[in-house]
Amino acid sequence: MNFWNKKTAFGYTLAAIILVGGVSFFAGIYHGTSKNIEALPVAKAQTQNLPNADFSLFWDAIAVIKEKYFDANTVTDEQLLYGAIRGAFESLDDPYSGFFEPSDAKKFHEDLSGSFGGIGAEIGLRDGQIVIVAPLKNTPAEKAGVMAGDKILEVNGSSTAGLIVEEAVKMIRGEPETVVTLLMMREGWSEAREIPIERAIITVPTLEWEMKKGNIAYVKLNNFNANVPELFYQMALPMLMQKPNGIILDLRNNPGGFLDVSVRIAGWFLDRGDIVVRERFNTEEEDRFYANGNASLAYVPLVVLVNEGSASASEILAGALRDHRGVMLVGEKTFGKGTVQEVKDMRNGSSVKISIAEWLTPNGNSINKKGLEPDYEVKMTEEDIKEKRDPQLEKAIEVMKEEINLHF
Repeated sequence: MNFWNKKTAFGYTLAAIILVGGVSFFAGIYHGTSKNIEALPVAKAQTQNLPNADFSLFWDAIAVIKEKYFDANTVTDEQLLYGAIRGAFESLDDPYSGFFEPSDAKKFHEDLSGSFGGIGAEIGLRDGQIVIVAPLKNTPAEKAGVMAGDKILEVNGSSTAGLIVEEAVKMIRGEPETVVTLLMMREGWSEAREIPIERAIITVPTLEWEMKKGNIAYVKLNNFNANVPELFYQMALPMLMQKPNGIILDLRNNPGGFLDVSVRIAGWFLDRGDIVVRERFNTEEEDRFYANGNASLAYVPLVVLVNEGSASASEILAGALRDHRGVMLVGEKTFGKGTVQEVKDMRNGSSVKISIAEWLTPNGNSINKKGLEPDYEVKMTEEDIKEKRDPQLEKAIEVMKEEINLHF
């Protein structure tokens, strides 16, 4: 019996992360929550949640700098202020929280707009080392052979040791049609290699799909950009008309995006009211986000592809699908980016990005630093990429055929 004849009620129910050149979705940023922080009068500021510490030590240290530093006349008070704020954020030991001076804040907000010069790769910080989270499809980084998990040791001969992500981004970016040389190390290499990459204007790809043999729909989602819900809807209409026997959702090298977008996409695959993700705050309180979509794909057999470049919103969606539906994950362990950030615009044009909560899967499992282990681990080698083989997709199709048989 045809699956869609069995599931007619659902088959026809249709309802209307920092990238180096690309969209900064990996951070897991709240969509539309940036707020201006107004200057507070002294009396009001005293009522705020201020540190319980003797700040005379801070002022004493500043006085020593201004009095004793041999080159003090070249250091402005504004630089001292910015440095102190950066130090406060660095004390959190959280690579996803930080302070942006006005010029850096402008670049950060340009990231969110989606198109500018760079190499087209998401970078992050793991164990103090700058790493590639995911190269984007058809970008200079991917064409140069960059892979998720690659370590960036140097940029144009300058070491990345001790750098935060934003500092590394500034080093790698540059004018289009200029070359940046990265010294990189990869698991399995005996020594580091220099990889020259020509910078370009990066337009972030979002979604593509096709029908595979066996009437299996293959959907590749490259990020959780703000326009994904509309693009997904436009894709789902013709796909559902073909009554696919199953769907393979490819989240490989998807560094994430806006939280609310991942929740909306989950609404296609989960029943209304299913928990998509739980956010745990420093008060131990939780916010829960629920599927509230049309559930048109909730009973279509599904397999999800993931790898080390799957992060943030990708992990949220994959975790929810596995917890609720027992969906099989194929590929490699995900990145493990399980915190959500909020961006706030400060005075002077500066901004702060702060981790405000930890993500948990519907069953209460933490994603942060752990990632999601695949049910079927399949490695992608350099030789596979060179020969344009995709053993992970092949395995996903194999698993899907087994899933389809279970539904008949």
